Amino acid sequence: MTSPDLHPNYPDTLLLIDGKWQPSTTGSTIPVLSPATGRKIGSVACASIDDLERAVLAAHKGFELWRAVPAVQRAAVMRKAAGLLRERAASIARLLTAEQGKPLSEATMEVHASADIIEWFADEGLRVYGRIVPPRNPAMQQLVIKEPVGPVVAFTPWNYPVNQIVRKLSAALACGCSMLVKAPEETPASPAALLRAFVDAGVPAGTVGLVFGEPEQISNHLIAHPLIRKITFTGSTAIGKQLAALAGMHMKRTSMELGGHAPVIVASDANAALAVRFLAPTKFHNAGQACVSPTRFLVHNSLRKPFEEAMVAYAESLKPGDGLAEGTTLGPLANARRLAAMERVVEDAEQCGATLATGGRRLAMAGNFFAPTVLTDVPLDADVFNSEPFGPIAAIRGFDDIEEAIAEANRLAYGLGAYAFTQSIANARRISQSLEAGMVWINQPPTPFPEMPFGGVKDSGYGSEGGPEALEAYLVTKTVSIMAL
Repeated sequence: MTSPDLHPNYPDTLLLIDGKWQPSTTGSTIPVLSPATGRKIGSVACASIDDLERAVLAAHKGFELWRAVPAVQRAAVMRKAAGLLRERAASIARLLTAEQGKPLSEATMEVHASADIIEWFADEGLRVYGRIVPPRNPAMQQLVIKEPVGPVVAFTPWNYPVNQIVRKLSAALACGCSMLVKAPEETPASPAALLRAFVDAGVPAGTVGLVFGEPEQISNHLIAHPLIRKITFTGSTAIGKQLAALAGMHMKRTSMELGGHAPVIVASDANAALAVRFLAPTKFHNAGQACVSPTRFLVHNSLRKPFEEAMVAYAESLKPGDGLAEGTTLGPLANARRLAAMERVVEDAEQCGATLATGGRRLAMAGNFFAPTVLTDVPLDADVFNSEPFGPIAAIRGFDDIEEAIAEANRLAYGLGAYAFTQSIANARRISQSLEAGMVWINQPPTPFPEMPFGGVKDSGYGSEGGPEALEAYLVTKTVSIMAL
């Protein structure tokens, strides 16, 4: 049974405007609920239009200050922030688990990985180079200069409330941009703790900001604002398309990391035991609430039965519970709406002819808990094979020919992550070259290291949040040609 004593020190979260933590000018707040208990654990300030306007003006001022800081000094401040994040990792992870639900071990891993990302981008910012172009006239000098795009607004999700901010914020700061973060109201305290590390590390006032509130009001005001030069968003494809269209109306640059429905191809020559060992923890990590979670398992029929049995055994070994409770290996879903969505997915799959091998139901405990679920013999017309479930559901179907599996993997409009398992170099080359995805992991779990590009194709968005490519989104290219008189 979940104990309310697990959440005793959760703070109320304020807005960060011009380097100061402050309530909304209207005094309005939004309750924060524990997904493990359903009870209120705190509140978050709800920004007014006046708050948003002050936050944008502060971001503009912060940009003018931060862009003038030499890159080597910016890197030093970012490294100090990463160090503070590591020092505070235990307390930040507890906040993250209290508001988001994932097991404390997963939250701790997220915070430490975020510190690694900050440090990598701090160093990469030292390598933002322009170039000198040989002129056609010897009296000329031709330069190509890279400059920061300006104040940025980031819209970030609740499933990885620290990591998804860090990927955007680190690249922006490394380039000399300021960033105003609109973080999720469901998980406000851990983003606030993250930004506090940057404030304490010494970024100029306004360089980082944090607001919460009514999403439509905030997006309409901030995206249209003339002082905002770029929009970056992580979330669903449907919302991403709306924000991209709004940004297009105002000629704002955008980066979109949107939904996924990651296929998995387990070829006939694969090591099935290895595939399950890597894929099962990945599938149920964060209760399946991850954009790169493997969701469509395409397993060669010669391996299908043992693969299914091993997946069921793993699912049934998980221990659901409050993420702060010792021994918990599966946390709750974000809210009650996700529970209802999971029930609809399972019901639809069974009606279409799939077999429910395990799970498929709400758990009889407080909070938003859904049993880890494995569906087998899933038909292609089942919703789970067409729409991202975003929950602890693994859907499996067999195939006989590798080309059949590749065609199914590419059938949907999604193109974020994809997985494959094979011991054949020929198969690995064929799969990696044919899959329509921004990221393909073969014979391994996902490895979203900061030095590697992270992003999708098709309806899964555009732009990268990793690697040197991530910096390009926050830079503008200026041509300078000088004639000697």
